Amino acid sequence: MFENAIKNRYEFVILFDVENGNPNGDPDAGNMPRIDPETNLGIITDVCLKRKIRNYVETVKEDSTGYRIYIKDNIPLNRSDNEAYTALGVDEKNVKDAKKKDADLDVKIRDFMCKNFYDIRTFGAVMTTFVKSALNCGQVRGPVQLGFSRSIEPVVPQEITITRVAITTEADAEKKGTEMGRKYIVPYGLYRCEGYISANLARKTTGFSEDDLALLWEAILNMFETDHSAARGNMAVRQLIIFKHDSELGCAPAHKLFDAVKVERRFGVEVARSFNDYTVNVDEAAIPDSVSVTMMG
Repeated sequence: MFENAIKNRYEFVILFDVENGNPNGDPDAGNMPRIDPETNLGIITDVCLKRKIRNYVETVKEDSTGYRIYIKDNIPLNRSDNEAYTALGVDEKNVKDAKKKDADLDVKIRDFMCKNFYDIRTFGAVMTTFVKSALNCGQVRGPVQLGFSRSIEPVVPQEITITRVAITTEADAEKKGTEMGRKYIVPYGLYRCEGYISANLARKTTGFSEDDLALLWEAILNMFETDHSAARGNMAVRQLIIFKHDSELGCAPAHKLFDAVKVERRFGVEVARSFNDYTVNVDEAAIPDSVSVTMMG
């Protein structure tokens, strides 16, 4: 049990948009923006947004104690897993014997990883890699979970043809002066993501604290600010709507709170091309008194 863990359950809604960019390309479709083929609503995976949150935390914390990132570029998972074994004086080759001597060793290993890696403490992680190593730091279900993001309205991905003057090979340079390429964009799309935070899991499993929560809100609001690129166009978080329950297990079903958030195109706007073309309203009558609402952004 973690005494410093958060005490309240939360749900939240993130509204963010993209202009002239590809927010989340699909490698199975030539990197086209992901869409639901039945509705043409744009889709962005939870993994995509978690990556941006991890990158923001890594940028602002710079691997400071307790805020390192477990899932990151060019760092094998086993290298991080081995840190727990080293810190606890456990030899990978004799781990079975060590666990016989210490029945709580699995918990100690898990707690070490949660204490040192922010993304494990937040999102959880699968730290069982038996392919080429006996290292096993367990599986952690994180208190913070995100769903897939969907656009408020159907999006129409466009294929843009581009040219470049940098020729790849000497042979091609003798034949032509430019080469052709393509990139995919969404002219404009407003996306909605819904998330959950379990105080119960935070207390029992990872120790996700109030400081961690404040950093999460900061990371969500700024997750695109350190991730700008030509391919993704203009992306920005426009609104973060937070529902805070007055208890650990919550006071209202999550779906009823999400249903209270209404995003609609303004009257008279035929084609939305900016966030100002929409209205965002929270039906306070549908929110019980035991749940408070905070709007950020």
